[in-house]
Amino acid sequence: MSLLVVADTSPINYLLETGYIELLPILYGQVILPTAVHSELSSKGSSEIVRVWAGAPPAWISIQSPSQSHQVPGGLHRGEMDAIALAEQLQAALILMDDAAGVRYALQRGLTITGTLGVLVEAAQNGRVQIDDALSRLKTTEFRATPGVYERARQLAMTIPPILPRRRGE
Repeated sequence: MSLLVVADTSPINYLLETGYIELLPILYGQVILPTAVHSELSSKGSSEIVRVWAGAPPAWISIQSPSQSHQVPGGLHRGEMDAIALAEQLQAALILMDDAAGVRYALQRGLTITGTLGVLVEAAQNGRVQIDDALSRLKTTEFRATPGVYERARQLAMTIPPILPRRRGE
């Protein structure tokens, strides 16, 4: 399956740090990073594994700037703003984003969202990962979620995946 997917910084970061980055081309095909997201991943503030990966991204990654950036509510970083703008511009099927404020704004704009946990749940539903192992690895990073959120992800991973991809507004 190949969907048009735009990614923000944190899902790429956490999937790299947990060793699950290769789930993205398996689940979605091509992934587009806004230039600002690529810059964040390449910055000195990123871990070495993230900087090395960003220095030579795989063929399934495209880097693109939105043709227009629009003003969004305060509290969003440039990467989140550009990911939302690019997803709208390209009419992306999915945007990968973890930041709560960014997710709220993207949902208000009618975009379909998933985050790091959503990728891991979908991969587990499709037999690509063991959810308990994936969640254990995620807990070793700076990713933060409540125990209830982790448990909900574990429960969702045990369900049968949807037959069709989610659409905007569903």
